[in-house]
Amino acid sequence: MGHAVRRMYERGLQRNDIVEVMRQGEVIADYPDDRPYPSRLMLGFVAGKPVHVVVARDAGTEQCFVVTAYRPDPSVWTDDFRTRRSS
Repeated sequence: MGHAVRRMYERGLQRNDIVEVMRQGEVIADYPDDRPYPSRLMLGFVAGKPVHVVVARDAGTEQCFVVTAYRPDPSVWTDDFRTRRSS
């Protein structure tokens, strides 16, 4: 099992949770300069709880890669989990 997958499970997220966010979630930030592929931050809700998923996409093959997935920390994100709080 890869490091990223292990961490996802440690965070209490399952593969189906991530897929659901990718299918139904909202893009809340784009990172066009990420390498090797541009990525985006998506917000979705699983069992009523917010989940952030960063997904990179190879435009040539249209293949997507999950960079990370986590439950956003309310002390870092605003109440709607779309915007980082000011420091």
